[in-house]
Amino acid sequence: MNISAKEVKSLRDATGAGMMDCKKALIEMEGDLDKAVDHLRKQGIAKASKRTGRSTNEGLIYSYVHNPEGRQPDGHHFGRIGVLLEVNCETDFVAKTEDYRSFCKNISVHIVGMNPLFVSREKVASDFIEKEKEIYRAQMENEKKPANIIERIIEGKINKYLQETCLLEQAFIKDPDKTVEDVVKEMMAKTGENVQISRFIRFQLGEGADSEE
Repeated sequence: MNISAKEVKSLRDATGAGMMDCKKALIEMEGDLDKAVDHLRKQGIAKASKRTGRSTNEGLIYSYVHNPEGRQPDGHHFGRIGVLLEVNCETDFVAKTEDYRSFCKNISVHIVGMNPLFVSREKVASDFIEKEKEIYRAQMENEKKPANIIERIIEGKINKYLQETCLLEQAFIKDPDKTVEDVVKEMMAKTGENVQISRFIRFQLGEGADSEE
């Protein structure tokens, strides 16, 4: 099957994959660009999971002000909600790219809208989880359910709570069919580097700061 250079370039622009990988995907998908995009993304996410052990000493501290109400003379924006976000990668080269900065902005927009409390469940303190369990247990004390059923209900409630409050497990605000973790893996596939969201702080005027700590 003949695949034009223009088709290969279109697929490369959409996925960031190598030219040969793009051409191969288009041949396998019989020239269907959308199917080729899905095919490469699935491959990339699988490869990305192998990169998670590599060190990430570079990256950005990204600042974002949502719907800024104005700008200071020195160029700084001001508004009612803002985010400070640390995203790490392997090289300074990737950290300086427009794609990387756009990724940081998209994650910041998500944090503004979805207000996560933690980066991931691995970063949630065990004593915090135990305290939540005690609260749920106290709520069910008078329901006269068997102990094993109560514990199962508690575990289910904790799991749901973490899915709703951990950034990486939340449905991505710009594409609810993906989680934030999926978006991170896509960025890893695109850059060829390990990319990690390390920490964030969300500020809202008149409220305390929400963070993963």
